[in-house]
Formats: sequence, C-alpha cells, structure tokens
Amino acid sequence: MPSGHVDIPVIEDNHDGTVTIKYEPREEGIHELAVKFNGEHVQGSPYKIHVDSISSGYVTAYGPGLTHGVTGEPSNFTISTKGAGAGGLSMAVEGPSKAEISCHDNKDGTVSVSYLPTAPGEYKISVRFGDKHIKGSPFNAKITGEGRKRNQISVGSCSEVSLPGKISDADIRSLNASIQAPSGLEEPCFLKRLPTGNIGISFTPREIGEHVVSVKKMGQHITNSPFKINVCEREVGDAKKVKVSGAALKEGKTHQENHFTVDTRNAGFGGLSLSIEGPSKAEIQCNDKSDGTLDISYKPTEPGYYIINLKFADHHVDGSPFTVKVTGEGSNRQREKIQRQREAVPVTEVGSQCKLTFKMPGITSFDLSASVTSPGGVTEDAVINEIKDGLYAVHFVPKELGIHTVSVRYKDIHIPGSPFQFTVGPYRDHGAHLVKAGGAGLERGEQGELNEFNVWTREAGSGQLAISVEGPSKAEINFTDRKDGSCDVSYKVSEPGEYRIGLKFNDEHIPDSPFKVYISPSVGDAHLLEVAHFPEGNIQADKPSQFIVRRNGAKGDLDAKIVGPSGHEDDCFVQIIDQEEYSVRFMPRENGIHKIHAKFNGVHIPGSPFSVKVGKDTADPAAVHAFGNGLKDVKTGQKTDFIVDTCNAGVGTLSVNIDGPSKVSMDCTEVEEGYKVRYTPLAPGDYYVSIKYNNNHIVGSPFKVTCKGDSKVADIGGQETSSVSVETVAKVGKANNSTGPLLPQFKSDASKVTSKGMGLKKAYIGKQNLFTVSANNAGANILFVGIHGPKGPCEEVYIKHQGHNQYAVNYLVRERGDYLVLVKWGDEHIPGSPFKVEV
Repeated sequence: MPSGHVDIPVIEDNHDGTVTIKYEPREEGIHELAVKFNGEHVQGSPYKIHVDSISSGYVTAYGPGLTHGVTGEPSNFTISTKGAGAGGLSMAVEGPSKAEISCHDNKDGTVSVSYLPTAPGEYKISVRFGDKHIKGSPFNAKITGEGRKRNQISVGSCSEVSLPGKISDADIRSLNASIQAPSGLEEPCFLKRLPTGNIGISFTPREIGEHVVSVKKMGQHITNSPFKINVCEREVGDAKKVKVSGAALKEGKTHQENHFTVDTRNAGFGGLSLSIEGPSKAEIQCNDKSDGTLDISYKPTEPGYYIINLKFADHHVDGSPFTVKVTGEGSNRQREKIQRQREAVPVTEVGSQCKLTFKMPGITSFDLSASVTSPGGVTEDAVINEIKDGLYAVHFVPKELGIHTVSVRYKDIHIPGSPFQFTVGPYRDHGAHLVKAGGAGLERGEQGELNEFNVWTREAGSGQLAISVEGPSKAEINFTDRKDGSCDVSYKVSEPGEYRIGLKFNDEHIPDSPFKVYISPSVGDAHLLEVAHFPEGNIQADKPSQFIVRRNGAKGDLDAKIVGPSGHEDDCFVQIIDQEEYSVRFMPRENGIHKIHAKFNGVHIPGSPFSVKVGKDTADPAAVHAFGNGLKDVKTGQKTDFIVDTCNAGVGTLSVNIDGPSKVSMDCTEVEEGYKVRYTPLAPGDYYVSIKYNNNHIVGSPFKVTCKGDSKVADIGGQETSSVSVETVAKVGKANNSTGPLLPQFKSDASKVTSKGMGLKKAYIGKQNLFTVSANNAGANILFVGIHGPKGPCEEVYIKHQGHNQYAVNYLVRERGDYLVLVKWGDEHIPGSPFKVEV
C-alpha cells in the first residue's frame, strides 16, 4: 500500500486450475500486489495497480503519457468517463513542440488518447470535462530525447587521516576498514600505506563530530582498533558552497569544447561527479588546476537539449540539473528502430525436455560443447544438435527445481552470452536486467552484408523488445522469433564506420547496451585469405606463438594485433615468407582469453578476431557464484555485503559495478571462499549489481537489489555507477562436488547402529571371520567397512545385506598381528569403531 502497510487479499479457488483474488483498497495511490506460489513470486509479480479515490460519476485519467515519454514515440493515456453524464471532453498539450493528439472512443466509457511529442522538455497536458479541469489536471509530463546518450566522470576529493601503527604492503590486502558517523551511518573506507609506514584511511566526511574507524583482519579488530577521529565543520562537503560559472551551462555548440568552471575551495572534502545526457554522448574533459578550481569542458556531436547533473559529496550543487541548449551542425547519423512484443514462455517442469537455442553461422558443430549445472551444484554434459544451417540447440532434462547454469563453449571458450541462466519451475524475477544478447553482429560487421546476433528474453518474461541501430547510414533490421524465449536479429547497413546498437526491454537498456560495433568496408580480397597452423592446446604467457596466413592471390597488406583480457593491446609481428604466405607471430602477456585481430587492407579476414586461450587456469565465469544479504533487499545508510565465491574458477579479473540512484562507497577484500564486497547505498531505489569474471557476466548478473528506507544521504539525479576490480588468486573448495553425480541427502544416526560377533574381537589366519551389523533403527545411509593390518589392507572383505538394514560381514587375513576394523554408517563411526582385533 502507498503508506507502506501490508494487507492480505482474499483468494478463492475456482476448482478449474485458476484462482480469483479479491481486494478492497482503502488508500489512494500505487499499490503492489505480490502473488506467490510455494513462496516464490509468479511471473510478473509484484503487479502495480493505481487506485483512485474518485468514484464512478467523475472523469479520471491515468497512464504513462501523463508523467513521462520519449520524443518521436506516441505517449498514451486513458480517460474514464463512466457514469459522468453529459458534458464536453476537451484536451490540450502545451510544450517545446507541437504535439498531434489522437483520440479513440473504446465504447466502454473510456477514451484512449495518444499524442506525439517531437522535442524533449516538459509538457503540460490539460484535460477538461464540461469546461472544468478534471482531478490532477493540468498534468506535467517529462519527455526525454529519443536514444539519449549519457557520459559521466568523477573527480575524487577525500579526507585522508593517518592512524597509529606501522603496516606492510602485504598486510594491507587482508585488512578492511569502515567508518561510522555520529548518526550511525556506516560506510566502507579505503586503506593505504602512507610513506611513513603508517596506515592511512580516506573517506568522504558527511557529518560533524566524532567518527569511529574499525580496521579488521579476518573479522577481528587489529591493535588499537577502533580508532576515533574528529571531523570539524569546514571539512564536511557542502554542495551549496560550490561555485559554478560559465556560459556553457546554458548554451553550447556542437563539435567544439564548451567550457565552465567549478570552484570547490570553500566546500570541504567530497567527490565531484558530473554526467551529461542528451542526443549524443558528449566527450568530457576535466582539468584540475592547482588553485583548487576545475576547468570542465564537453563536446557534443548533435544539437538539442542536454541535461548536466553536477554533484558534490553526493548532493546537487546550486542550479543542478542544468538544461543546456546546444546548437550547430549534427553528424548526420541515421537511426532505425523496430519494436517487437515478447510473450512469456510456459514454466518448465522437472523431468521435461528443455532446450536453449542459439545461432552461430560458419562454424563446425564438432567444436561445440555444453554442460548444465543444477542448483545443487551437479554438472552434467548436455547434447548439442544442429537444427538447421547455423542454428543449434542444447538439450537437457532437469532433475531439480531452481536456477540452472547452461555453459556453451566453442573450442573450449564460452560463446557470447554464455553462461546462461535457465529457470526450471516458477520464475523468480523479471525485467530488462535478465535479457541477454550475443553474437558476431554485436562485435563486428561488414558493409552490405547481413550481420547477425541472438537475443534471449526467456528469463525476463513478457514485454516489449526495442532494437535500434544508429550510425553513418540507415539500417535494415530483420527479426525472427524462435518461439522459445529467444530470437535472431540481423541488420544490414550501406556505409562503413562506427554504429551503436541499442537493445531495450520495456524501455530499459539490457546489460551492456548500447553496443559499439565497427562496420568494416566491403571485404574485397580479404575473403580469399585463409589461416593455417593456428596454435591450439596449452599456449603460455610471455612465450611466442605463430600461425600462417595464405594470400591465395589477394593483393594488399596484412596487419594484426593481440588484445588481452585486461584490454591491453599489442602489435603482432607480421613477416612475408613468400609471395603467397605470411607468418604472424604474437606474444601474450597475461593469462586468459585473448583476441587476435587480423586485417587485410583494413578489413577482417575470415574468422577474425580469433580467440586464443592462454595459460591453464583460465577463469571460468560459470564456476563463480555470488550470495549474501547485499544481493537481496537493502536499506539506505546501512552497510551491507555479499560474497563472490571463486573456488575452482581459476585466476582472472573480478569486476563489480553497482548502478543506482546514488554512488556507493564500496570495497572488496579476500576471504576464504573468494571475495567479500561491502557497500552502503545512500538513496532508496533499484540498484543493479553487475559481477563479471574476465569480462563475462556470472550467472544471475546483473542482480537487481531493491533499496528501501526514508533516509536520503544523497540526492537522486541520473544513474550513478560505482566500481571495484581485483585480480583474483586461485581458490580451491574444501569439498569439490561440482563434478559427478550428487549423493542423496541422508537422514541417519550412527549412534543407533549395533554390532556383534567374534570377528570384532579375534580373528584366525586363512579362515572366514564373521560379524553382523544392525542399522534398522539408524535411518537411511551407506555402510562402509575397512580393515587395516600390520602390512596394509587385509586379503578380502565381503558384505552381505540380509534385508531391513541387517548386514553380515566376512573377512580373510593372511598375516599375524593387530588389525583395525573400521565400521562407518555414512560419514560417522558406529559405537566401538574402530575395533582392535588380534590375529
């Protein structure tokens, strides 16, 4: 309910496989209806419902077009006139552009209204009935520019404090610190070793008074911790004291630097964050002058209205957000967009045939492999078959309910999009953050050719998928629905250059959207070239490898570069062997997946960029798991954390990004099973936590985390991004059950097992020695018997199950001496075990 109270509706079983839910609202505003089955949300839950206080007989209006919209797209709302009697209905839309209004009488007492804004800005929508404004009229709708681009930078300015006690560089990695303000707000803070050898902490002061700093190692306070430090008034960051000046905050020009100045000298300590949103992604330059002022410039490429958010210490400076009118010539970029409705896929049951499809043209199925990991941690190989040319399906039969991980690899490297999340049973969540996209057409393309990629919406539920391609020429976009929660998208453009491909689901960008794709000129002779002797198997870092490229009569020049997992680029050494062959030599500098870009006359040769696996312990994103309270529901101003389990996932780069209504203070420390990430959200709203391992999302990433609470430590204004990255070390789990069949969960009590027989006291050489074990009151488990003598194991042990958990055990010994007889029921010894037996 809008007040925050929870009420329980009435559920009636219709005895036909459906239920009716009845509820009588008592408050006006947005209500959330949560529908759960076996404790899990059904798809689409929680549902949002608007409740109006006005009874029938009055005219009311509702719908998204009364609050927000996008230029160039119809904004819709509905007017209800049920029982209102006679009277004229009139509407008007005022704003930065003339908006065409169209109405449709639904003949059921409602009217569907649509208007088309062509410029961004604030629009006033007036709805009158009988010459009187209806309730809520005039409505204010904020219209944003179509395909708005955003760029942001952050400039840190933290207070640094030295703490007593010396520390080494090695120790600082295992320490973590947090600071608690007088109000109780606790945030992680950063530790570093000062030149003096002392511990230094850096943090953003938000309050005046005594702060408590806790420095811990493996959960225990270090010597002298907690430390106390005092923050005075002039140190606390105050956004109101920041001075901003410059004409570029009101108007600007395209294709040139537009300057303004920020003076933070009297504003205390705090981070400055700047974001610019508008028709183009404006390039931002920041020059930190020695006198405490900053010279900031931005360079847009398209005219239109831009919004500049300028925050200091997480609060807007005076006048922010600024609206800037940019004039000048555009870059003549063309934009094409299609929209398709995606339907929810039926729920999959345990034991049913499951399939995940993907398109990957130009490969051989022999090099493909797939595996499925169940929620219980059991990994099994899955079957892949080719449905038709270039379209493949992974088939498996699940044995458990819950989220499964499907890994698809080509030549031992995850294909784009893998590892995939696959829910068996009711879906737990829905939304744009669960949509995946991948394929060659999102990495590179060719002028005049069809460039293809896959989009998987199965986990995201039903909704509208919007695909846009923007660049030097207009794109022709094709869409094929595979009717299994996935689809195939292809596009063709007539000009080479850089294109942006935007993928939105229900008006929200999917993870990693928009994608930047370079479209190369038409191939020419490049398609004639072929690669031979490409290195396979174990390639090592810092050791040279090479392959051959055959010209096959093509005329031109070959160049090649290698790009490592960290993004570091290096040139390959290209040598002409004879008129028909080149030798390409490269030396990888790090472990992980490298890409080799080989181009002929500036155009990728067939198969380029080539993927190369370097080192044995290649990071496997499918083996990384994240869990903890920090990925569930969190509260503003309260420190929270989650664990990223990297056991058995090799060595790689772990990066965590948190996008949300506020910046968060976050840190990452090593723990036994992997890494602990701590953060403090400063404003309520939805945060998206992206966890990537060697640039691949782990399963479930990005995680949607809802933050609740009244306390707003920071102002909201545009999405803010916080990130942390670490190079991981190899971690091995204590019990690695990830391969092989899963043991049943036994319930048993070994203390209730009884045993008797001469064979537990004395044994004779060359004869069958006998004893019996009775476990009929000890629950279900497995009986293990082992016998160890003076020179190792005994000759033979024979166990016979006589029914009802009664066992007869015979054993044969060949040597004299003392023997130990071990009898276990599951993992526990039975009473008396191990038994000492004389021979």
